[in-house]
Amino acid sequence: MKAFYRLFYYISIVLTSILAGVTIAGAFVGNAAPDSFKFMPFIGLILPILLLANLASAIYWTIRWRCWVFIPLIAIFSNWGYISCVLQSPFFSPASSPMVKMNVDFPTFLRKYFPYKVQKISLNAGFTCPNRDGTKGWGGCTYCNNQTFNPDYCRTEKSITTQLEEGKCFFAHKYPEMKYLAYFQAYTNTYAELEGLKRKYEEALAVDGVVGLVIGTRPDCMPENLLRYLEDLNKHTFLMVEYGIESTCDETLKRINRGHTYADTVEAVCQTAACGILTGGHIILGLPGETHDTMVAQAEILSDLPLATLKIHQLQLIRGTRMAHEYDEAPDGFYLFNEVEEYIDLVIDYVEHLRPDIVVERFVSQSPKDLLIAPDWGLKNYEFVARLQKRMKERGAYQGKKYRDSEKRIIFADDKLTTE
Repeated sequence: MKAFYRLFYYISIVLTSILAGVTIAGAFVGNAAPDSFKFMPFIGLILPILLLANLASAIYWTIRWRCWVFIPLIAIFSNWGYISCVLQSPFFSPASSPMVKMNVDFPTFLRKYFPYKVQKISLNAGFTCPNRDGTKGWGGCTYCNNQTFNPDYCRTEKSITTQLEEGKCFFAHKYPEMKYLAYFQAYTNTYAELEGLKRKYEEALAVDGVVGLVIGTRPDCMPENLLRYLEDLNKHTFLMVEYGIESTCDETLKRINRGHTYADTVEAVCQTAACGILTGGHIILGLPGETHDTMVAQAEILSDLPLATLKIHQLQLIRGTRMAHEYDEAPDGFYLFNEVEEYIDLVIDYVEHLRPDIVVERFVSQSPKDLLIAPDWGLKNYEFVARLQKRMKERGAYQGKKYRDSEKRIIFADDKLTTE
């Protein structure tokens, strides 16, 4: 009988340790890469049960007066932020704790994939869009002027290799050991024949120091044969596909001449993510006809998609665009967030309803002053982020706080949040 009790004692220690290990892993669910460990979402789902089991284990070892009580206690305290958020405890509030940061920024996200610093280099590979060339419309999106985000080295008369080499020179003086992601950004970077696309992508990957691709495109421009090629490419290099979603409202998409529907977005994002490819999205807040409530509701809708990252930025009126002309004709139909504080509060409301594990790459965009009509806040990106962070702390806000009133997790990473 004594041997049986000793065996039970040792088995209890092992089970306690396993339970604690799984529970501690639950503390990192919010920071885990979407495809890093397939059981992570399940651990997050059963985390309350795991914590109760650890509490029972702590009580058991306390009653037996054994030192092993520290194992379940460590597991419980490693999830103290989660517990306090669920209980709305004043002893550890997201608004006041020094441990609470902004959100997982893109460089932090990339550290899950690379042991070194990585920078995106924008490319203009000479593509167009189906709503520009007559396939689905003419003139492109009513708000679009690609000059607002193309750097000087990014010109169609230059080869992809030349653009990448010049981009490397632009960044290398800061971080000589930096590696790079070739960012196919301008227009629709999957809108061509497959063989031509493969040549462009593979030319970029052949440049020294380029360790992956980020491909910006539209939801209606991902044919099956290209998706199969990207699925295979993803097995050999870092790959992210970034879809221009812009809005979840079909009426808005029609008004801005996108030429696709939100159903196209759902299909493209789900099919791409199902191939194991990291999938990002891009949306614009403040599009004509959309209200504060519809924009906030959009966050919940997008949260149903298997998005790994999301870029958010305010609507900007750019000179020479059709939307700028529409504004001149009927300015009452636009609301441009001329006060930055109002946009900050909208962003906070938005991210509170956003799924906690989505990495928000940016909150705001900056266009060249000579092209920008409004809004002009006179803020650098880092200045905007500082104001946003300050306001979030004032409001006790964090990403996912109101997401379906479900699990309230903090996934913020570094105070020094970088945006593009």
